[in-house]
Amino acid sequence: MRFTLDGEVFELDADVVRSRISDHAPEPIREYWVEIDEVRWPVKQVISLATGVADRQRFQSQSSRGWLANLGFAIGAGSTDTTTSHPTPAVKPLAVVSKGSEITPDVVLVGCVKTKLDRGAPAKDLYVSDYFQKMRAYAEGAGVPWFILSAEHGLVGPEDWLEPYERYLPDASREYRRAWGQNVAAQLTEAMGPLDGVVVDIHAGSAYVESAEEALRSLGAVVVDQLHGLSFGRRLSWYLQHGSGARRGGNDVAEQLRDRSRAVALDDLLASGGAGLRSSGVYSWWVDEAGAQDLRRGLGHEVAAGLIYAGLAGATRKGGAKSSNTLWGRISTMHLGKRHEFSTLRRSLGSVLQSAAGSAAINEADLTRWMRAHLRVVAIPISDADTLDALESEILAELDPPLNLAKVHQTPLRARLSALRAERRG
Repeated sequence: MRFTLDGEVFELDADVVRSRISDHAPEPIREYWVEIDEVRWPVKQVISLATGVADRQRFQSQSSRGWLANLGFAIGAGSTDTTTSHPTPAVKPLAVVSKGSEITPDVVLVGCVKTKLDRGAPAKDLYVSDYFQKMRAYAEGAGVPWFILSAEHGLVGPEDWLEPYERYLPDASREYRRAWGQNVAAQLTEAMGPLDGVVVDIHAGSAYVESAEEALRSLGAVVVDQLHGLSFGRRLSWYLQHGSGARRGGNDVAEQLRDRSRAVALDDLLASGGAGLRSSGVYSWWVDEAGAQDLRRGLGHEVAAGLIYAGLAGATRKGGAKSSNTLWGRISTMHLGKRHEFSTLRRSLGSVLQSAAGSAAINEADLTRWMRAHLRVVAIPISDADTLDALESEILAELDPPLNLAKVHQTPLRARLSALRAERRG
């Protein structure tokens, strides 16, 4: 969306707005609000943050509401001093765990999402959004029972067979949501036994949490919402980094890097604004089937869809000098930048695609578009930069990604890639 303010032209989309508010907290709402990822913000605060215009007298609330509504956000009226979509319940408050805290859940509940297969499947496979895959990966790695909160069926097990459905809990009536929450509590009791003292770790939107928590707590459960009030970008970053810091052995990190469920679409990663990624660390790059076909055509060798490259960012330099590089900087400004000379991966991909197209030079804009269309990335923050170089060596020996050229053994594919890089520069 493009609009003009005092002669200055601005361009915004929903993801840009999310990115620019991600490092801020909502101010108290006096009259009008906009709901972004189930958190309510004052409309003028959001426009100020999204545009960088600090003087809010330069634009009106009415204009702000119109711009945000055009981007697909819900707009409403009503003053409140909370940042959530609903008033705080009168019963004892929901347990909110602050960033950095650790919990030991007895069960994990994951919210359903709108994006589903067009056919029946086990519940864990029915929901196909990237975000659901991140929640599922967390739940599966928690080492405790986990269930899905279905707006249609209540509590369902990961292996329960479900057909596609259209119900969305935030759109349901208050009566339906209350009955739904009571049903979830009854179903969880049937599955787990008495809930007194049971720690229930819920990963879902506020409508799901608030509809279930009162009924669960009435049975003695301790309900925890670790991502309470976080924007979509911050939630995504939480899943990207959760649990990685304590596991630094080469085998453990390699397992995370080759976990397809951790791979994030580049547009989603960029929308996060770098939250959680402004650290040294390691990463793996993944290509889809259409992208793999392009690589096969350019290389003349078999390249399977999947993990194709791994690397690091921010390792201590030889001689002991510290690096200021981070995962965010490496991925967003080097690998997805405008100069292939600054990125080994970008130069390799550009050379291969240049060969496939039979062009005379690497087209930087086309290369970036191709990467955003066909690649995904797993990024694992690692705070100990001194260990990264040795860790990378272990990881590459374990993963052996086909497009890596250093610290790996020679293959005909790599020989061809090296030749293309040497021949095709532009």
